[in-house]
Amino acid sequence: MTEPAPLPDQRLASIDAYRGFVMLLMMAEVLHLDAVAQTQAGSGWWGWLAGLQQHSLWTGCTLHDIIQPSFSFLVGVVLPFSLAGRWRPGEPVVGLAGHALRRGLILVLLGVFLRSLGQARTDWTFEDTLTQIGLGYPWLVGCALCRRRTQWTVFAVILLGYWAAWALYPVPGPDFDYTSLNVPPDWNERATGLGAHWNMNANLGGAVDRYLLNLFPRAEPFIGHPEGYVTLSFIPTLGTMILGLLAGGWLRAGWSDRERVQRLVLVGAAGLILGSALHFGGICPVVKKIWTPAWTLFSGGLCCLLLAAFYAAIEGRGARWAFALIVIGSNSIAAYCLAHLIEGFVAASLQTHLGAGFFAVLGEPYAPVLRGAAVLMVYWLILLWLYRRRLFLKV
Repeated sequence: MTEPAPLPDQRLASIDAYRGFVMLLMMAEVLHLDAVAQTQAGSGWWGWLAGLQQHSLWTGCTLHDIIQPSFSFLVGVVLPFSLAGRWRPGEPVVGLAGHALRRGLILVLLGVFLRSLGQARTDWTFEDTLTQIGLGYPWLVGCALCRRRTQWTVFAVILLGYWAAWALYPVPGPDFDYTSLNVPPDWNERATGLGAHWNMNANLGGAVDRYLLNLFPRAEPFIGHPEGYVTLSFIPTLGTMILGLLAGGWLRAGWSDRERVQRLVLVGAAGLILGSALHFGGICPVVKKIWTPAWTLFSGGLCCLLLAAFYAAIEGRGARWAFALIVIGSNSIAAYCLAHLIEGFVAASLQTHLGAGFFAVLGEPYAPVLRGAAVLMVYWLILLWLYRRRLFLKV
């Protein structure tokens, strides 16, 4: 398919709505559905709802697992639009490079700051959404200045090179004590064969972190993340962002809406199939916590399909039904900070002024959900106030 001339810079409501959807999933953690599920042990309904807010233990994918790849993917999607208003081919890239480096550093430090709240000292780890994006962002901007074929090449090299590096890293012997790497003694997700190269903490990423993170001041030596996250995940996360960069280029191309959706659906389906094939073929497991190449493909496929769905439902049809999501998605950094900074304050204030009994109107077991819904509404009203005044937090 020959690409017509690109469209001018514009803001797509479908992108904001998609981003708002995933940010809503993140903010909805305040509902504490797991607390209700624990009091309703015989209810499969509440157990199912609580499961939607849980990350996969190791392999697989849940609804909550889609938040971070979607947020990362959308960073890539919007980049062609933002570059259209910031830089033109042939212009010096020094200023653009400086902006990318500054933004990457701010995202890394903001992530560390938010993760360190309530702790005795700064938590110098780099596995959360903002720090992972920040570590890869300057490289993403560099890719954005390249041709489409080069972007695909970099995407492939990242996945193949990262897979090979992990596959070549030696696995521990049969008598190895995995608890020495902070792996729970009852851990049942340990793979054998080729899949053993991606076992929790006994992998290349864990080895890098045992060196890197112990260079920072710590209360005790770092031996492994309690859930298996690794800093090196920013490399395949960059792959996710590059896939978003490609998708953003398709949205800016002068194709029809139908052609754009078809391209997103085709690539999305291919990602799902390839990621699943790698997983079930025993070549590379689908693990979000260490962002395996199979996860990059699988989750990237889901992101393409979700973007296609939001684009098809909104562009050319109106976005009135998605207004609540657009309010959140157009100010995603503010939403992210609200969810990490003021939950306790808002919940306590609501209980003080409305009374503890107000949230127990349906019974004490359901109080966490009602209280969380009220907190979520306060978040949205703050974001609405910012939206009405065109105040957007950017880094």
